[in-house]
Amino acid sequence: MAALGRATVRAVQGKKRLIPQRAALVLTQAAVEKIKTLVINKSEVEGLRVGVKTRGCNGLSYTLDYAKEKQKFDEEVVQDGVKIFIDSKAQLTLLGTEMDFVNTKLSSEFVFNNPNIKGTCGCGESFNV
Repeated sequence: MAALGRATVRAVQGKKRLIPQRAALVLTQAAVEKIKTLVINKSEVEGLRVGVKTRGCNGLSYTLDYAKEKQKFDEEVVQDGVKIFIDSKAQLTLLGTEMDFVNTKLSSEFVFNNPNIKGTCGCGESFNV
């Protein structure tokens, strides 16, 4: 079984005590390797941008695009040499999510293991929180 990506916990100085925070997004090793192959020959691309859009039968769906630069309110995740920019509208939805890349006989796709999801549609392409 392949090893999963690592996550770190950061503590932020509050008024009275330190508050641990969950990572915005954690990548598995399979996702890191796939992202590296996607951006390796694209000199103008700095990383990938992950977002959510309102669509599908259950409300929201993930978007994944090439990113030339970090937008003003994007959350930047750097792991094992790859950069992921999380769109400002998707940050709360994706908090604590693991991004994996799965290659089967029928499909090759990024899979988001999101603890915030309350329900999904039958085909698995849309969700609600």
